[in-house]
Amino acid sequence: MFAQMRNNGTMLRALSHPVYRRLFAAQVVALAGTGLATVALGLLAYRLAGDHAGTVLGTAFAIKMLAYVVVAPVAAVVVARAPRRTVMIGSDVLRMVVALALPFVGEVWQVFALIFVLQAASATFTPTFQSVIPQVLPDEDDYTAALSLSRLAYDLEAVLSPVLAAALLLVVPASALFVGTAAGFAGSALLVSSVVLPRGALPSPEPFAARVRLGAALFVRTPALRPVLALNLVVAAAGAFVLVQTVVIVRSVLGLGDGVVALVLAANGLGSMTAALLLPRVLRRLPERPVMLGGAVLLCAATAAVPLALHLASLAAISALWVLVGLGWAAVETPVGRLVRREVPPADLPAAFAAQFSLSHACWLLTYPLAGWLGAAGLSAAAVVLAVVATAGTIGATVLWPARAPSLRS
Repeated sequence: MFAQMRNNGTMLRALSHPVYRRLFAAQVVALAGTGLATVALGLLAYRLAGDHAGTVLGTAFAIKMLAYVVVAPVAAVVVARAPRRTVMIGSDVLRMVVALALPFVGEVWQVFALIFVLQAASATFTPTFQSVIPQVLPDEDDYTAALSLSRLAYDLEAVLSPVLAAALLLVVPASALFVGTAAGFAGSALLVSSVVLPRGALPSPEPFAARVRLGAALFVRTPALRPVLALNLVVAAAGAFVLVQTVVIVRSVLGLGDGVVALVLAANGLGSMTAALLLPRVLRRLPERPVMLGGAVLLCAATAAVPLALHLASLAAISALWVLVGLGWAAVETPVGRLVRREVPPADLPAAFAAQFSLSHACWLLTYPLAGWLGAAGLSAAAVVLAVVATAGTIGATVLWPARAPSLRS
């Protein structure tokens, strides 16, 4: 009980910082809009492609990841000397415009083009946002709480946005959900514009190409960060199947409606949110290694169990597995910011966060098409392949992360 009270107190202390509080609110409203877009995009794909919606979504999400991989490290260098508040506001405005355009598309290629622009803006916004938080909250406990709050924001998006979408679908068409997405980005821009951010450290004077490569080099040459590269693949393998094939499982395998699609996606977010609430207390007692590797094992097991749930055609079994995927997902991803902050000099944090953003999404660039294209041939086969990929990533992370790694706390 005392530990839980201390955990809540740490989170409240982080939120007592006025600048962080508004930035966190900006993140929450933007993610709420993004959650509506996730549901709307799946339903739009089903409207355009029917039972082949998984293929369309897999390709669309792969394009999204391509934008992240290509744009994030370059944008980190291009905007390095620009005011970070201006960069984030501009990114939000561009995302709002694209969201308002999505309801009017009638062809699959138009979806692909708009998704690329939207995610290029996100690839500029997110690493910039991540690089601001360590300066706003210099205390490690506050920063750890902020990481869990950030994970919690993603999880609330995954839980509440689909529920909200299910409610809205009772009274509005699916295309109207994109208007909610635009409103979320507009709210984020207004909140970011209301704060004064600390100046970032001046970027390295090295040539442009060298600075683009800097973040990736930091991960490769830093022993404590190398396992993150493999763990990114584990998360992407399990998460891609959930995000790409949920609409096909619910609509075609289980024969249920649009609202159930949203609720099953919410089950995934519920698991992740539960883990996010527990992690600040867990990370005070355990180092990152057992927490993150334990989450990876859970992701492997849950993905490998999908064929059995499909054979049973059980909504309860699928939902339970999605909860487990959410638990493992948060356990792997949430502590990464702690590792980066501990191992990387302050001046290199923007490059490091941009690299993590880009490298992690490079894994999704691989797994999204696998989930979509293999799923078109057979959902069970796709789940097995992705479980094998996740297992390989877990083994790789275990090998790269010895139990007595000197750069990690014992």
